[in-house]
Amino acid sequence: MCASCSSSFPAPGSKADLEEGSALTPRFNADGLVTCVTTDAATGELLMVAHMNAEALAKTLETGEAWYWSRSRGELWHKGATSGQIQTLVEMRVDCDQDALWLKVNVAGDGGCCHTGRRSCFYRKVKTADGKPHLVQV
Repeated sequence: MCASCSSSFPAPGSKADLEEGSALTPRFNADGLVTCVTTDAATGELLMVAHMNAEALAKTLETGEAWYWSRSRGELWHKGATSGQIQTLVEMRVDCDQDALWLKVNVAGDGGCCHTGRRSCFYRKVKTADGKPHLVQV
């Protein structure tokens, strides 16, 4: 993580400051991450859920393009850098206690977001039959 990124955001304050204040003071978890939900800005379609560390959040705000922290690879990840599916930030929201983010984006390239080649990472529905859950593609 970059040395200046952890100081890019003030430490979370009181409950009132978190919930009603105007300062972005993200509450990163013990691993230094905050959950990020990403949707299509035009349609509202849920595209993906990922995580950001302070550096990814700072780079997203600085560049206007989505950056994430890849937990599986243990590295910063500029979404679309290799696939062409760059996510341009249209709007960012933070939840009430500032431990989750919501990005509304426009997706370049073929518009896909999932590494499987699909538009959304949420391409299966959980169904229950005979009391057992199973997955069905939608």
